[in-house]
Amino acid sequence: RPLGILVLIFIYLVLTAVAGFLVYQTISDFLDKVNHPVMSVTYKEVDLFSPAGIALYLGGAQLLNCRHHFHHDIPPLVDPGKPQEGDCMIQQVTYYGPFTNQTETQALVVRGPADVRNKELIFMQFSRNTTQEDFSGITYMLFAKFSDLIESENQSNFMRECERNYSKWTFSGGFRTWVKMSLVRTSGKSAEAVEFRQESTLVKFNDKRPASEQSDELFFAVFEWRDPFMQEIRLIVTANPWNSVAILCGVFMAFFKAADFAKLSIKWIIKMRKRHQKNKTRELNQISGLQ
Repeated sequence: RPLGILVLIFIYLVLTAVAGFLVYQTISDFLDKVNHPVMSVTYKEVDLFSPAGIALYLGGAQLLNCRHHFHHDIPPLVDPGKPQEGDCMIQQVTYYGPFTNQTETQALVVRGPADVRNKELIFMQFSRNTTQEDFSGITYMLFAKFSDLIESENQSNFMRECERNYSKWTFSGGFRTWVKMSLVRTSGKSAEAVEFRQESTLVKFNDKRPASEQSDELFFAVFEWRDPFMQEIRLIVTANPWNSVAILCGVFMAFFKAADFAKLSIKWIIKMRKRHQKNKTRELNQISGLQ
């Protein structure tokens, strides 16, 4: 019987080790699912987008024209390189950049297109003297809502935070850069995040101006929404804490059962040893009495 008890103790020790591994694996799986949520992607169709903010960092460039057009109908250029009347809503903001606190930044912010069904677009034309430049380009940044800038109590702080959170891109001189925007909203673990994705195509500008005027390089940019679909991404945590708690409760109950069994087994072994010792002592006393 002692051998059987030892075998049972060994089995319970093995089961306890398996239960311990199960606890570790359950906690690891739960943490992994919490830190790596599953993405649920849906597409929401809209007729109108909230007009995005298009922040332009012109440097030495000059905005010559900014107009809204529809259905990809951009009329031929008239007097390219000359200022023309526009119809865009524009806000100029001066602020200190988030990464270079001592450098003052000037941004010309244009209210972006909204009517995606009628293929609303914004056509902009710029000019810059590039005789001293090695490379020519104008940097721009997109943020979610132009109205957020207008309604902001501190536009400088607003633009600083936008520059901290959004990416910048560049379009080149001598080309018409057609930018097609799409919007991705991500919600889940923290506050909602907004990301712009874009596709751009370049068309070379055939400069027909006199040679004397061509030292001023022209830039052209067109912004529109790519399609009427907004991509929404939800981060879903698939880990169910109650399942993990139930498994852990079962494992801990097994621990207590194993500990209780080990305790009773040890008590039984001690009792049997005492009985065996008592019987042995009694036998020795009887033998001594007979002698």
